[in-house]
Amino acid sequence: MFSNVFTPEQIEAAALCLKTEIPFAIWETLYITVLSTLLACVLGLPLGVLLVAGEKDGVRPLPSWLLHLLNGLINLLRSVPFLILMIMVFPLSRLLIGTAVGTKATIVPLVVAACPYIARLVEGNLRELDAGVIEAAQSMGATPWQIITKVMIPESVPGLLNSFTLALTTILGYSAMSGIIGGGGLGKIAINYGYYRYQYLIMYLAVILLVVLVQVFQSAGTKAVAKADKRLK
Repeated sequence: MFSNVFTPEQIEAAALCLKTEIPFAIWETLYITVLSTLLACVLGLPLGVLLVAGEKDGVRPLPSWLLHLLNGLINLLRSVPFLILMIMVFPLSRLLIGTAVGTKATIVPLVVAACPYIARLVEGNLRELDAGVIEAAQSMGATPWQIITKVMIPESVPGLLNSFTLALTTILGYSAMSGIIGGGGLGKIAINYGYYRYQYLIMYLAVILLVVLVQVFQSAGTKAVAKADKRLK
């Protein structure tokens, strides 16, 4: 695998792929990653809030059976490896997208995998919130909805941004695996061109680009957290 990486044939194939395939693959990777993260946040954020606010001593207690059901469902989804999860949600992908393969179809398993992950991250951030802040809001007559939207979430913004950045980079890694089921992006380039066709230089090039994207996302997220953190001002 390593002995024939920089042969003239490999270099020529990599140069051609860099010109014709990789630019669109980068766009597909960004499209899949960002859209999946946004959808997972839309579902995971309220779910994480419910896990904290719905506790017995929370601002809006939920029935214990419902809370146990939510926790069990989250633990179940988080325990399934992503490659297996992609196959398990084929019926859901066909129902929502009309197909189980392709770039758009990979968004469904990515959201299903990331949603419980984000919910746990949100739960952890909200639990770190000072209880005195919530008690002060309750003493002033704030409703549960006001406490959640004007106290709990705003006070946890730096931690939430950090969690969303972590989720974004995780989904980026998952999106590369989606090339196995025909998903687009750099994962498809690495698997179809690099691995299956023994063009290992292309595979390494795709991996390097994925690493660069992770660094870009992480740097942007770190700056956003620093700007939102009141303690750093």
